[in-house]
Amino acid sequence: GWLLPLLQFPMKLDYLQISRYRGTTEGGDLEWIKKPALEIRDQSVLIVDDIFDEGVTIAEIHRYCMQQGAADIKTAVLVEKNSNRKVVDVTVDYVGLHVPDRYVFGFGMDYQHYWRNASGIYALKEQ
Repeated sequence: GWLLPLLQFPMKLDYLQISRYRGTTEGGDLEWIKKPALEIRDQSVLIVDDIFDEGVTIAEIHRYCMQQGAADIKTAVLVEKNSNRKVVDVTVDYVGLHVPDRYVFGFGMDYQHYWRNASGIYALKEQ
């Protein structure tokens, strides 16, 4: 809830849900849970996501927006992992924080459905 008040331009807001982590700490197959309801043809779209890890999820959302005829697509993430595991050639336009390649949670991101409400961003201990 801290980002939207900072965006000082007229906008329509929609929500989608797509996941690779359904209760795990490793990404699996993509699952569309909810697709956007608003018409995005000929619109500028800002995709906002919590984390950019391998790039698979944002690439799929970007592909979907292009398929729907979006005029312009930008991406913003709260966290981008510094890793060599990127599996797609996608770049993020706006990044809040770069973190090491570890599983992070808090500030809206969960660990096994817990800790979304943590007031900071934390990493699991390395094993």
